[in-house]
Amino acid sequence: MNNPFARLPEVPSFTVTSATLTGGRLSGENVSPQLSWSGAPEGTKSYAVTVYDPDAPTGSGFWHWAVAGIPATVTELPEGAGDDTGSGLPEGAYQLPNDARVPHYLGAAPPAGHGPHRYFIVVHALDVETIGVPAEATPAYLGFTMAGHLLGRAVLTATAETPA
Repeated sequence: MNNPFARLPEVPSFTVTSATLTGGRLSGENVSPQLSWSGAPEGTKSYAVTVYDPDAPTGSGFWHWAVAGIPATVTELPEGAGDDTGSGLPEGAYQLPNDARVPHYLGAAPPAGHGPHRYFIVVHALDVETIGVPAEATPAYLGFTMAGHLLGRAVLTATAETPA
């Protein structure tokens, strides 16, 4: 199985949960899940959140959501925080364009009959207050830039499937 963390720096884990994921299933609606996290490593100065599908038939997976600039004092995002305006995001946080090139959360939509897809919902604890990635950058560029600033990673894996 394609492990999106296999070649990334190993870092301590902490906990992320969601009150809105039902049975670990991600919906196809463009409504970001509620997220809460705890136990981030000491020295955390900010967070980023990403949602990635490594099973998309692209050769490079598919980024559904990327948020940077979440202050270290924030440990929760409400359901729907990733709407078109980022209305549920804390001050200073911003959404990057996903692989559909829209700067908001894009719901799970695997191709019909392609089988189950995994969605890695990740909260990244960073050692900098500002990651320095422009709002128009790609989630992959965010990931590349974060690699040298990761203190910890909280991972929640959800699934979705579209019947044939």
